[in-house]
Amino acid sequence: MYVRDAKNREEVWLLDHIEDMGLDETAFRSRDYVIAIDEESNEKAGFGRVRVHKTDDEAVCELTSIGVLDDWRGQGVGAHVVERLIQKAGDDGFETVYALTDEPDYLRQFEFEPVETGSLPAKLQDRLEEKRETTAPDAVPMALTVAEFRMPRKFREAFKRAAADEGESEPEEGPEDFGIDPEEATYKYDTGR
Repeated sequence: MYVRDAKNREEVWLLDHIEDMGLDETAFRSRDYVIAIDEESNEKAGFGRVRVHKTDDEAVCELTSIGVLDDWRGQGVGAHVVERLIQKAGDDGFETVYALTDEPDYLRQFEFEPVETGSLPAKLQDRLEEKRETTAPDAVPMALTVAEFRMPRKFREAFKRAAADEGESEPEEGPEDFGIDPEEATYKYDTGR
């Protein structure tokens, strides 16, 4: 399992899963995303986005649209997506990253702390209001100093062993599923043997 930058050809896949999960797709750009991929099956397991908000005097970094496919949950995929996003933000020179989330307990595991709405940069105050109106009515602002990010050991270990949860396999379809009685049916090319 590894996490890499998204490719342009993955836009449709990203948009489909963002919509399915009810995540924020505002100002979508595939180059802002990272994707978690299983090395063996090449199956995509999760994704997330670094969104940079620029004003005349500052730039603010937001982590958003973090999602993990159902079959991959509970295996450290989301944690590694978050780690890669924070790494990208740090590489781009951001010392602090923000998240406007309705899952604050998840981000607390990585040293994110709640932030008072009034102390958010103006661009993120507007964004929080917009997010509460559209995709996450219970969103709260969180912030993390990039250097303070910590990956809990349990996520590292789980990620090493991550595998898709196959769940219950669908039963094979038979003639009865299509209203055909196999004892009485004749077929166009039946040779009578």
